[in-house]
Amino acid sequence: MTWAEFLPLIFMAVMGLALLAYVVLDGYDLGVGLLLPLGDEVQKDTMVSSIGPFWDANETWLVLGVGVLLVAFPKAHGLVLQALYLPAAIMIVGLILRGVAFDFRVKAPTKYLPFWNRAFFAGSLAASASQGWMLGSYITGFDNGPLGLLFSLGIAITLPAAYLLLGAGWLIMKTEGELQEKAVRWARRALWPMGVALLAISVATPLVSQAVFEKWFGLPQIFALLPVPLICAAAFFAVQWVVTRPNLIAAGYGWLVFVNTVLIFVLAFFGLAYSIFPDIVIGRLTLWDAAAATSSLTIIFIGVAITLPMIIAYTIYLYRVFWGKAHPLSYG
Repeated sequence: MTWAEFLPLIFMAVMGLALLAYVVLDGYDLGVGLLLPLGDEVQKDTMVSSIGPFWDANETWLVLGVGVLLVAFPKAHGLVLQALYLPAAIMIVGLILRGVAFDFRVKAPTKYLPFWNRAFFAGSLAASASQGWMLGSYITGFDNGPLGLLFSLGIAITLPAAYLLLGAGWLIMKTEGELQEKAVRWARRALWPMGVALLAISVATPLVSQAVFEKWFGLPQIFALLPVPLICAAAFFAVQWVVTRPNLIAAGYGWLVFVNTVLIFVLAFFGLAYSIFPDIVIGRLTLWDAAAATSSLTIIFIGVAITLPMIIAYTIYLYRVFWGKAHPLSYG
């Protein structure tokens, strides 16, 4: 394989890493935002505090992923954003609303606190649902027919439910006492609806995309892919095992809820990546067709080689420094 053929693969991997990191890291703080209305006033402060040091940095991965799509695959960027302009705009508005609400809820007069709590929830819901819609639309090749729209709507509902479970798992790790007990109940209630919805989407995906159907059910691919659903099922029931046994939470094994939910996300992501490769826009563009000129990619590669390790190192450092139980948020 020549350098010109290998470079697009590198940038596809970087973009995939960035988007996976975003979905996992920003997914749990979007989930906390969706759960916010269920806590009392003190618990709301603790919930926001649990994501306070991380949520802004988590969104760096989204910027990196979209940035790589723009500069490394300009043809795909034009197609994707043209088709997803409205949900992308809604997502951006939701993320902005979350950022504004995060700061204003602790600085504005007390009488406005409920308003900013609702704004934080609304921003989280708008961002997560729009991300689900964009994912569904992308999988169907931007099909605007009834089946394609129904599929996109299904993922627009499923992804927030998955974020809810991820957020509940995060709170189980980061909180204690009554709030932790509530988080366990939230995880228990979200688990089966999310699991059923995820199963339904998995069954529907090969039906709405012929390319995915051929990748999943051809021989011998079906045998190579079999461990993916089996591991997902094992991770699902591991979460079920933990959230239905308070003694495991008390013994310090609550982190298993979060870790196994992350595992489900990771396996789903790699399943999707396998399903669409080598296309970057399903049925329209391969990653080599969409890639920028080799000379341009070489220059961009130097920048990414410097920037990506810095982002990874900063992320690791951030989580190490601010790890531990969360307490109510306050500003001096």
